[in-house]
Amino acid sequence: MASVGRASAMLASGTLVSRLLGFAKAWLLVQAIGAVSFAANAYATATTIPNSLYAIIAQGILNAVLVPQIVRASVNPDGGRAYINKLVTLGMVIFASIALVATFLAPALIALFGVPLEQRGLATAFAYWSLPQIFFLGLYTLLGEVLNARKSFGPFTWAPVVNNIVAIVLLIAFILAFGTASRGGHGTEWSFWMIALLAGGATLGIAVQALVLFVFWRRVGLTFRFDFGWRGVNLGTAGKAAGWTFAMLIATQLAGLIEVNVSNSAGPGYAGSFVMQNAWLIFMLPHGIIAVSIVTAFYTRMAEHAHRGAVNSFRQDFSSAARSIMLFIVFSSAALIVTAYPIARVFTGDFQALGLVLIAYLIGLVPFSLVFMAQRAFYSLGDTRTPFFFTLAQVVVIVIGVLICFAVPPSVRAAAVALVVSLASLLQAILAFWLLRRRTGGVDGTRIFASLWRFLVAGVAAMIAGAGFLVILGGVSPGAFPVSNPIAAIVSTAIVGAVMLVVYLGFLGILRSDDLEAGLAPVLERAAGRFSARR
Repeated sequence: MASVGRASAMLASGTLVSRLLGFAKAWLLVQAIGAVSFAANAYATATTIPNSLYAIIAQGILNAVLVPQIVRASVNPDGGRAYINKLVTLGMVIFASIALVATFLAPALIALFGVPLEQRGLATAFAYWSLPQIFFLGLYTLLGEVLNARKSFGPFTWAPVVNNIVAIVLLIAFILAFGTASRGGHGTEWSFWMIALLAGGATLGIAVQALVLFVFWRRVGLTFRFDFGWRGVNLGTAGKAAGWTFAMLIATQLAGLIEVNVSNSAGPGYAGSFVMQNAWLIFMLPHGIIAVSIVTAFYTRMAEHAHRGAVNSFRQDFSSAARSIMLFIVFSSAALIVTAYPIARVFTGDFQALGLVLIAYLIGLVPFSLVFMAQRAFYSLGDTRTPFFFTLAQVVVIVIGVLICFAVPPSVRAAAVALVVSLASLLQAILAFWLLRRRTGGVDGTRIFASLWRFLVAGVAAMIAGAGFLVILGGVSPGAFPVSNPIAAIVSTAIVGAVMLVVYLGFLGILRSDDLEAGLAPVLERAAGRFSARR
């Protein structure tokens, strides 16, 4: 158990360091090209395309087909060395082929993602440097999964830290060489070296992230050699088993394509895909730290209960996980909504555009995290078909709603798209819980709802208190202290957040929430243990 604890701590620390450096990288990127500028949406779209294609590769080819084969091969007496080399060689050929074709089709892909005509030349130039990321992202995942199968978890988690360091260094070099967004950014002002340093630097970071994993292969007794003898690899069965997951991913990527098209249609000078990317980065922080951690802790146990047919134990764990997520995520959502403009000011002077999109996304933070919980519950039951259908319902709502956003004024179009995504997540959460209730005969819904209304009442009270303190500090109108500069924004966010936390916990105490004590117990126990150790 001690070794498991040490491994978990190492993985968690790697994730935390990577996220912090990722925020630093995002902040520098905004300083380099601006949040609302000619280059911003062009660059954002050029980097969205390889990530979208990689997502399909990762879930379809890697997680669905290659990774299960790697895990099975790794338990062989020889560690599956020869077989792993065959699979990695096959994967590299597939990734390289897709990256090569995508790079050749860069102009068409940029047009497909809805970049306005006047920005397509710059976006295409960025894309030529960005699309090779498909190969290195796929390679990173493939090499990392081999290490994970060999019980070497650290390198896969810490490699993104190296990527972020490389990217940060090159972004600083870009700013020192060419200045910040205040120096302009129309297509004619972007030289070959500016494009190469910005987009090529990002690709270099991802390449280093992937290639550094070869170093750790030797430490687990593996040596890579190209092996093109693929006869007998037998990947068909694994591919068929993952069909529903792959179909779900295709549907979500199509919805994402439409979102990017509509957000880009606002044109230069308005919030678009780049602003939405940064808002989503902030949105995902509490989800990644809280929801993913809680679900990870319960997922294996729910799978064990499902395997034994212990339905009551499954329901209890699902209910406990859902209530724990809501306890923290409701507060996170409330606090981030109130402080959205100061947080946005930390990134950019165009804080109103980024803040509005962030608020629109945050409305859906709670249902988004609960959907993640419900998906894993179905997966623990061995059901990948049902998540496809409630995700398909979300995709239909997003597609219809986002297309309607064409009629929204360009100044708020990106925020409207984000709001549609949030409302679709709410519908998806309701449908997912209903389907899970039908599947398991109940999900302890009465207790979950009783907890939810207490969290919401406490959250609203915290928002009122936080908004009041924000007004006392000067409000969020241009020139006010909370949005006057990044330092003032950080200070204001900390003050308002502390006030909101006290009010939130106080109201939960008044409302006699049983989940408050259960949720805080691990934190209090850890704090008490550290205090005792110091004494």
